Amino acid sequence: MPVSRRNVLRGTLGAGAVLGGSSLLAACGSDEPSGSATAAVGFGMNEAKGSGPAYTRLMQMANAYAAESGVEVDINAVDHGTFQENINTYLQGSPDDVFTWFAGYRMDQFAQSGLIADVSDAWPIDGMADSFKQAATASDGKQYFVPKDYYPWAVFYKKSVFEKKGYEAPATLDDLTSLMKKMQADDMTPFAFADKDGWPAMGTFDILNMRINGFDFHMSLMAGEEAWDSGEVKQVFDTWRGLLPYHQQDPLGRTWQEAATAVSKEEAGMYLLGTFVVDAIPDDEDDLDFFTFPELDSSIGATALDAPIDGFCVAAGANNTVGGIEMLKYLGTAEAADAANEGTTPFIAANENADTSGYTELQKKSAQVVGEAENIAQFLDRDTRSDFASTVMIPSLQKFLASPDDIDGITKSIQEQKVSIFGS
Repeated sequence: MPVSRRNVLRGTLGAGAVLGGSSLLAACGSDEPSGSATAAVGFGMNEAKGSGPAYTRLMQMANAYAAESGVEVDINAVDHGTFQENINTYLQGSPDDVFTWFAGYRMDQFAQSGLIADVSDAWPIDGMADSFKQAATASDGKQYFVPKDYYPWAVFYKKSVFEKKGYEAPATLDDLTSLMKKMQADDMTPFAFADKDGWPAMGTFDILNMRINGFDFHMSLMAGEEAWDSGEVKQVFDTWRGLLPYHQQDPLGRTWQEAATAVSKEEAGMYLLGTFVVDAIPDDEDDLDFFTFPELDSSIGATALDAPIDGFCVAAGANNTVGGIEMLKYLGTAEAADAANEGTTPFIAANENADTSGYTELQKKSAQVVGEAENIAQFLDRDTRSDFASTVMIPSLQKFLASPDDIDGITKSIQEQKVSIFGS
């Protein structure tokens, strides 16, 4: 599947559908609004409905489009988890015209099922690199997506803590083990950890699998082409089990924001998450730094990472798909990216013409790290079928975290369910 086997975003700067809404969008070739078009815009937001930095950034984009086009935009805000769990029902019901979604398999899946509209007319986009067009292209060769921004998953820490304690970013498993033991000796939990929402642990599985079995195996596993009860996958879970004593206990009762607070309070030394971590602890942004997860196997290296691309799709069942595509043409521009970047934002604009003069050190480093990566995955729940991710992987990973010694039972169960869903 070419969409999910995307390689590096070299030379570019540059989720979680959670916001929806209604608007009047100008139709192509007309100065008058064409019916009622709706725009569900959002980005991985786990805050309360209509609140938080993610909502603010999307409102800024919507307001900028309204000012540019003279078209009114109404936002329909829905929390991240609820939107994803109900996305199929949403798209088959009375969907908003434009909604936030992800690049990767989950975009292609909706394209194949006819739930999202062909938006090839929105391309090419000035300032949008070929790699982003590839990420927006489904298996039929057409574009169904307009990218907004991206961000890497990495290990975050407070620079002041590392300097004060004399800690150094690890390059190997031995280095990581040594660092974790030093942190425990200093009465600090090495890794903040949370999985109450079901998706954060997916990032840990992704990076361990890519470090242990390589990027190609990982993507084949996501595509349903590998066995989940194989020795390779069991090794991932076994390695993870060995790392769990260095993580916060009882992660199923903790949100990702609460885990971030543990880093802020210096109760935990590190946190594997996306750069959106700064939304939970904005006062610490200037003190935050990160490193990519270290090498676990010298023959595999540490050149792959998760770097999800967020953006927008048009619902095939929308009232005004033509107006929706017109809105997408604006949302992919540098101007729209600049509007979203007014104030604090942890993300990197997909459009390379966006203004980067105000980028924080974290944003600059994020762009550099992603640009240097050899292989990029989107994230477990974006690189595989949505039904498999939500109904199989979330409960399975949570079961593992609750009972990490039953690796054989857990992997057997995943494999049996995978066969029933993928058909092989």
